[in-house]
Amino acid sequence: MRFLRNRLMQLVIDGFVVALAFAAAYAIRFEGLPPRTYIKQFLLVLPYLILLRIGIFAALGVYRLVWRYISLRDLPRILMAVGTGTVTAVSARFGAAPFFAALGFEINPVFATVPYGVIAVELVLTTVGLISVRSIWRLANERPTRPMRRPRNAERQRKALLIGAGSGGVAVAREIKSSPDLSFEIAGFLDDDMRKVGTIIHGYRVHGATDDLARFAQELDADLVVITIASASPKTIRRIVDLAENAGLKVQIIPRLSDILSGQFSLSRLRDVAIEDLLSRPTVELDEFPIQSFLKGKIVLVTGAGGSIGSEICRQVGRYQPQQLLLLDQAENPLFRLERELNQSEDAPQIFPLLGSVVDRLRMAQIIRQYKPDVIFHAAAHKHVPLMEANPSQAIVNNVVGSRRLAELADEMGVEVFVMISTDKAVNPSSVMGASKRLAEMYIQALSRRSKTRFLTVRFGNVLGSEGSVVQIFKEQIAAGGPVTVTHPEMKRYFMTIPEASQLVLQAGTMGEGGEIFILEMGEPIPIVNLARDLIRLSGYRPGEEIPIQFSGVRPGEKLYEEINLSEENATKTKHPRIWIGNSTQTSMEQLAHGINSLQKLSETASPDEVRSALADWVPEYRPIDSAGNTPSVLIESPQEKPEKNYRTATTEPLTVTH
Repeated sequence: MRFLRNRLMQLVIDGFVVALAFAAAYAIRFEGLPPRTYIKQFLLVLPYLILLRIGIFAALGVYRLVWRYISLRDLPRILMAVGTGTVTAVSARFGAAPFFAALGFEINPVFATVPYGVIAVELVLTTVGLISVRSIWRLANERPTRPMRRPRNAERQRKALLIGAGSGGVAVAREIKSSPDLSFEIAGFLDDDMRKVGTIIHGYRVHGATDDLARFAQELDADLVVITIASASPKTIRRIVDLAENAGLKVQIIPRLSDILSGQFSLSRLRDVAIEDLLSRPTVELDEFPIQSFLKGKIVLVTGAGGSIGSEICRQVGRYQPQQLLLLDQAENPLFRLERELNQSEDAPQIFPLLGSVVDRLRMAQIIRQYKPDVIFHAAAHKHVPLMEANPSQAIVNNVVGSRRLAELADEMGVEVFVMISTDKAVNPSSVMGASKRLAEMYIQALSRRSKTRFLTVRFGNVLGSEGSVVQIFKEQIAAGGPVTVTHPEMKRYFMTIPEASQLVLQAGTMGEGGEIFILEMGEPIPIVNLARDLIRLSGYRPGEEIPIQFSGVRPGEKLYEEINLSEENATKTKHPRIWIGNSTQTSMEQLAHGINSLQKLSETASPDEVRSALADWVPEYRPIDSAGNTPSVLIESPQEKPEKNYRTATTEPLTVTH
């Protein structure tokens, strides 16, 4: 009803503009009141002119333009509509009388004698009038409402310096200016492009370069910095954060470019700078076409769907129009929340939430037989290193036996593609978790050699923001006032964001013939102590002073430096710059099956140390740590002592992915 009322109001306003322009055109043409004959002509022609104009406006989509957001880009459509109406009117002026005469009708000549001067002036005035009413409407809606009078003891409104006077900054300034409910006002822009310095954008001045941030913040009484560069590099963001921190200013940033393009957030939805923004790594660029071909119209099953990686894989898969999306998890609450979230999308595929564990072979067989998935993304796993050290039997059952059962069912029932999510901890593992994932990798590779199903493994490191991640733990410790506990000052890890990892998993799923281990490029390893310091700073505290950092010692199963690939895999590049590929290792499937069977049986009764010892028999690279937490000296060696290696050089030393 409101839409119809607004559209009717627009039609009335446009009709009034056309009538006023037509009347003014006569007045200008005759320098005052026209002769009686032309007044009669005006009154006779006016209704037809209004109907002609409004009809052409509607036909050419002028009324699809929202008045509140009218811009220069919309002017060509308005000009085309007005011009088309005038050309039609002139054509009617010449052709109306002969046309009706040929049909045997005589029409009043007054219809065919509208002066050219009136037509020309009406064209100009109608154009100006239509643009003016729309511009006035937009200005009226953009003008902030008068703020309520605040009490004297209320906090003053914050002033923000916008960093970046490009298209993002302009859009943010426009939205903030038209949003009176925001809790700050704009003090101006800073931009390193000296050609913009001194210019005025939406009433706000570009004061200078970002290097002078502290000085301008003091002069303008600003206490907030907003980074408005949607595609700002981590290096740029870190530099601005450091400048703001030194000046005692809080920093916020507009949403990431991927979030803006996907429609999840508008430019004015500001947020605090997150640790993900500071990762020195290029943005993931996907080759969308093969992913679309891989998933469109397919039935896709995601195990561990309620987890951090599994849920993001589900979100990403949903973008590529699968026929059905099967969400499998043994935890009902995360599954319930994910189903609700995905079903809120207008273009969501058919979604089926399925409760069950990959260890339950009967349940898995029932699901695969009933839904007949074409693609399986196997993300279900026990992943916490210290927890698996204390419960090695459960790592065997879930990570190894569960993966084996699911893979065998995929082979038996003709699933097209099976993608297993693995970890960098499977490389020369020192933990039960890593060794269990490595054994699962080995079995998947062996099964691939005799199966029509395309079995693939994707390996990557730590994921920022995942459940129970170090970032989450640090944030909780910071919120409690510290201390932030780091295991060792030299501890380093590879990190990737959840969306990055999930997108690259989909990309890797389009590659390979089967049996490959795809290794995701993780950038440079990040010292955990630096990660802790960054999080403390981003939380508004000074590391070491307001929030102390304590070193608690390396825990059982942990390395100081994680690795990405095994030397014998001779990892090489794929066509995607962020994905490497490791060659298949040749291990007898019969031997692996026998080993897994014996481990499964042993895990039912044996002690943790016995399980670890037996696991080491089947994963040669695994060096178990006993229950006393004794760590082999090799795990705390200095990185400077490691010789440089090359990807294509066969060696017994572990390698890391570098460029």
